[in-house]
Amino acid sequence: MKIDEVLATKGGNVFTTQPNESIKNAVAILSKHNIGALVVVDDSHHVIGILSERDIVRQASRDDRFLSRTVRELMTPKVITGSPHDDLEIVMRTMTKNHFRHLPIVENDRLVGIVALGDLVKARLDHYIGEIENLQSQLM
Repeated sequence: MKIDEVLATKGGNVFTTQPNESIKNAVAILSKHNIGALVVVDDSHHVIGILSERDIVRQASRDDRFLSRTVRELMTPKVITGSPHDDLEIVMRTMTKNHFRHLPIVENDRLVGIVALGDLVKARLDHYIGEIENLQSQLM
């Protein structure tokens, strides 16, 4: 299964933020949309970072005034990205190995989606359930 199949079922809605946005506003976006990460993009919509709940919690434990900081100060700037043509298994291994739960999906240097580890687990589970149902129908 390829990542573009996962994106097709979950939808292409990706929430982004700019590097100069305040952490307070970024937290509001995360909370409003019940998401765990924002992709940080420049004016040309190129991915330049990712801001996750983990980044925010890490800073909150060290700094009482973290909400007044900017996204640029807290984001992870060296982002590993995936392609819509990547195999689901390889992406899951990459995310597990590098200990992150969200992977921006980029094609031709443009952000086209984001997958969370939960999205990948769901896609894999749905695939296996479909195979089981198919095998059961062949036995009937």
